[in-house]
Amino acid sequence: MKITTEKNVQVIIQLLKHYNVKKIIVSPGGTNTAFVYSIQDDPFFNVYSCVDERAAAYLACGLSAESQEPVVISCTGATASRNFLSGLTEAFYRKLPILALTSTQNVARIGHHVAQVIDNTVLPNDTHIYSALLPIVNDDESMWDCELKCNRAFHLLMGEDTGPVHLNVQTTYEKSYIDAKDCKSHRIISKYHIGDSLPLLKGRVVVVIGSHKKFKPADHQALEKFALLNNVPIICDHTSNYYGRNKLLFSIVAAQDFYILNSIKPDVLIHIGEISGDYATKRYSGQTVWRVNEDGIARDSYRQLSNLFHMNESNFFSAYTSNNSIENDKAFIDALFSLVETAYDSLDDLPFSNLWLAQKIAHKLPSHSCIHFAILNSLRSWNYFRLPEGVESNSNVGGFGIDGCLSSLIGASLFNQHKLYYLVTGDLAFFYDLNSLGIRHLQPNVRILLVNNGCGTEFRNYNHHAEISGGDPDSYVSAAGHFGKDQKGLLHKFAEAQGFEYLQSSCKEETFSLVPKFIDPNPRPKPILFEVFTDYKEESHALEVVNSTLINAKGSIKKLVIEFFGAEALELARKAKDKFGS
Repeated sequence: MKITTEKNVQVIIQLLKHYNVKKIIVSPGGTNTAFVYSIQDDPFFNVYSCVDERAAAYLACGLSAESQEPVVISCTGATASRNFLSGLTEAFYRKLPILALTSTQNVARIGHHVAQVIDNTVLPNDTHIYSALLPIVNDDESMWDCELKCNRAFHLLMGEDTGPVHLNVQTTYEKSYIDAKDCKSHRIISKYHIGDSLPLLKGRVVVVIGSHKKFKPADHQALEKFALLNNVPIICDHTSNYYGRNKLLFSIVAAQDFYILNSIKPDVLIHIGEISGDYATKRYSGQTVWRVNEDGIARDSYRQLSNLFHMNESNFFSAYTSNNSIENDKAFIDALFSLVETAYDSLDDLPFSNLWLAQKIAHKLPSHSCIHFAILNSLRSWNYFRLPEGVESNSNVGGFGIDGCLSSLIGASLFNQHKLYYLVTGDLAFFYDLNSLGIRHLQPNVRILLVNNGCGTEFRNYNHHAEISGGDPDSYVSAAGHFGKDQKGLLHKFAEAQGFEYLQSSCKEETFSLVPKFIDPNPRPKPILFEVFTDYKEESHALEVVNSTLINAKGSIKKLVIEFFGAEALELARKAKDKFGS
């Protein structure tokens, strides 16, 4: 029994078998040959032939409604696929689980007068509950994309609130076939609901929280109880909104350039919440990832997702609270917390920078205040350092753009005039959103820390590709020289005209003298704009210092390789290992 070497088709067939989907109606054609040849002689499938694609779609509706099982329809490209639409519309309104596989040539050919190539990237809304273009798989990135899209499609096809699902399968007309027994296993993401028999959670376990709405009391209590009884660390950033015990701000360890984390990685990483601005912690993944979210969508931030739990967090953590298979001994969690403390203890006084400001100010913020961060440099800098208990924090990591951090802060401050709202932002993000500073509803509870280094300092950091590529970032990439070119009087009169108390500093001594006023927990008559002028070189140096506080044996080898051969050689070695194995 043979199967095509086209990997996107292999993934589909493995999922069909995993979910016991046997019934397939095939219409003749060329682009779906790889799929048809792979299933027509496989005794697992019940294959039917129908020349008319419109009839095939309606045949599938009748067969699915009668059998109460999913049915697959497969056709070639061009207008054959359009003839599915009537039947898929019927399936949509009757919620029938029909999987439509339309095969196509490379979609790059759309619009170039290539015979039998039409645009199926957009379909009428009421013909599908999910539609995706499957890539031609030729590397890890395209395989990841293919596996995720296929798993999402089958989750919806097999769900309770089902309907027609569409996969537009690109083909290379590959003529080679292999024995099905030799086909590599592709990833299947299992989905669980409340009431299902849940999988065993075993080995070392950590919880990672991305950005998160304010926790409901039941969710917070269930998570904390689970973590305490099982010695599970809860890795957070400043957008997690979690303030319970076992919270671990791990970014300062995960970001280390010369500390290899392999020996202390977990077996299972439980991922809750949404997008995270803590890029560094993505390095600290488990052997496998479990995602818990009420949306039930397979979101694979760590590219190791194996189990998806379509339920709220309190249901999940309550189900696993008494779990004798979790192997988190006290030594494991203590080692992680100890690493964080060692990193802090190893930090001397940093160069004058956003990081230095975070180091000196974060732990002094008034309790029960709220702090917002502009994305990237400001959020990363302050994610390294702990905030006092009771201080809430936010950042616009949803769309993750330069725009809106100032407006979001001011909008939040309107809710409670008796609460202090802080913002840490760089100059580009600040001036981008300057209009919001003139809003007439502004209250004295707003305090803005503007770190002005005259450019997008993110792009001048020692480890950013824009800096190490050999180009000139300041010309356009980092947008240096705008907004007065660091003129220290530019904002003074403007801020005061808008009703702000304006503070300014250009060195550590000046900053120290003004910080008490900025963090004063008592009400002040005016909002505060505190502009601190730093230099991008010092910003980069500070980041390099923070990221080099820890080193272990494997990390020291990495350091030697970089010193002798450069970072490019290390990257080539890593790619070779990924391709050919260790």
